Order: sequence, then structure tokens, then C-alpha cells
Amino acid sequence: MLSRLAGFVTSVIRNQRRQFNWPRLLTYTVTFGCNARCIMCDSWKMPTAGDLTLSEIENIFGQLPQMDAVRLTGGEPFIRRDLSEIAQVVDDHLRPLILHITTNGFLTDRIVDFCERRSKRTPLDLLISMDGIGEKHNQVRGHSRAFDSCMETIKALSPRRRELKLHIAVNQTIVDAEGASHYARLREVLRPFGIQNHVVMAYDSSATYNLERDVDVAPTEVGKFTTFGTFTTDEIRRLLDEVESDLDQYAWPLRLAKRYYIQGIRNRLLGGGQVVPNPNCVALTSHLRIFPNGDIPTCQFNSRIVGNLRTTSFDEIWTSIQAETQRKWVKRCAGCWAECEVLPNAIYTGDLLRVAR
Repeated sequence: MLSRLAGFVTSVIRNQRRQFNWPRLLTYTVTFGCNARCIMCDSWKMPTAGDLTLSEIENIFGQLPQMDAVRLTGGEPFIRRDLSEIAQVVDDHLRPLILHITTNGFLTDRIVDFCERRSKRTPLDLLISMDGIGEKHNQVRGHSRAFDSCMETIKALSPRRRELKLHIAVNQTIVDAEGASHYARLREVLRPFGIQNHVVMAYDSSATYNLERDVDVAPTEVGKFTTFGTFTTDEIRRLLDEVESDLDQYAWPLRLAKRYYIQGIRNRLLGGGQVVPNPNCVALTSHLRIFPNGDIPTCQFNSRIVGNLRTTSFDEIWTSIQAETQRKWVKRCAGCWAECEVLPNAIYTGDLLRVAR
């Protein structure tokens, strides 16, 4: 894990000497379809008709530049039975240093089969969503076997990580105070498997996972962060203190990234108006998002579409007036604090290393 992350960071630092006219990170939502019913997400309510076919994906990816990293997400990405083929197209055309997949872990057999069949040229970071122990996780994910299914997936894959060129971590979304109190308990459940649980705070709304399109729910004030659930100051402080104390066990590049994210959360929720760090956003520059139907949205919090790759070439969209208009919006944005946007911003602007000094 350390060598892979170090290699990725080194590549990014090298690329900072170039002009970032073209994207270096792809987040591709392969489908909004999902077999969970999460309380903090409307993805499972969204239509899935019109998802790109494998041949359309191959045509589109053939137009894109080489990527530093590719993230395949959903919905639940393993709902797509052709995910192995999609990953192969990623490997053939985009040649990333890291392939990242986020999953709810329900479809154990399908996930294991994917890990066995995929090309081992590119290391795989598999992030499994677990938001608490037992019934707490089941309640958050709206499925009676959510926790058991995740544990089955972890038990099946954790002994084979070296063989499968695989890194596994758990993504713990904190939706309420009870979930925060499960952080240490989940850490101890995962410890025998050598798996860490990475904390993210659930935010109150998203344009991506929204039944409406062309939605702008980005913060209107610098440093604003509204949590999905309600917490006392003490509950937030206890959680963040415990998470930060555990970061000393992380490999250096990951420790750096997680400290950066937690510092931003702490300052926004506990810091009395502190808004640092607050990096410039790289949406529609270094960071490209693609929706399941081929639309290119602006970012996680603004689903204004700049073009559709099913009907228009990438070069035409990327250099269009619509894309430039939305880039101007990005420059004016007050700044969010969702990890999936924040860390690309921190890495590609160099703010991650600046703050670390």
C-alpha cells in the first residue's frame, strides 16, 4: 500500500509541472442502481435506464487521456454484471496507477470473482462501506444482511490480498451520533483482518445522488459544512480525536491525506469559523466525472451538465463554451468538504503538501 500511494503521489507531483488542461482523475459512476436503501442517499431511487453499454464505454474511454487514477462507483458498481469488462477497458485505454472501487459489499461471490478475473497490472483499492456494527449498519443501509454480507466479503478477500494485488479498507460514513459511537467498536472488529475503517462525515445533500438534475447544492459560504445528522460538539470532538489518534498507524501518504480531511472537518465544525484548508477546486480540469448515461456533470454538488459523451466527442465537450462556463462557476464556488472532491483538489493543487509542511 505504501509503495502504491507513494508512486501515485510522486506521479501527481511530477504532473504539477504541466498545465492541467486535461483530466488526470476519472470518477465514473457506472450505474445509479443499488441493492441497498441507504438513509443518507437517494441513488437507489434513481432511474437506471440508459446506462452506457460496454461498447459505448470503450468508445468513450478511447477518447480520454491517460489517467493517474480511476474510480468506479455507483450506486452499487457490482450491480453491473459487466464490471470486469469495464475494468479491462479502463486498464487497456486509461492505464491508471490505481483502480479504486467503492462497494456496499453485499454481492460477495460477484466481488470475489471480479478480484480473481481482473487484470493484475493495475493495483485495486477496494473500499467497502460499513457504517457501524450489526443492526446499526443494517439500519443505515436498509438491508437486514448488510453487516453480515460485508463481513463475508472481508473474510473471503482479506487472506488473498497479496495474491490478488488488492488493498481493502472500510469506508465508515458517520450519519448520526450512534454511528460515531461505533467507530472504535468497528475498528476492533476489523483489526484481526488488518483492515482500517476510514471515517467520512455524511453531508446533508448531494446534487449527484438527487432525483432532480441540473441541481446546485454547493455551499454558499466559505467553510460551511452541514452534517446529515445532528451532533453535539462533544460528540464530534470525541470522534475526531479518536480518529486522529489512530492515524499514526497509517502509511505516510494515506496518513497525510486523512489528516488533511479530518483537519478540514474539525475546523468547519469545531473551529469557530476557521476555514482552512480550503484548496482551489479541480472539477472540470484535473477531475473528470462521468454519469451512467455519459453525461459530464460539474461536480458532486452541481449536476449541471456540460455535455454527453454518447452523442458528442470528449474533445468537443471539454473545450466547449458550456464547460468553460461551468469552470468559471467552479472558480467562484465557496468550496465543499466532501472527501471525494477535497482530496483530488488537495493533491492536484499541491495544497496537501503545503499544509503538511
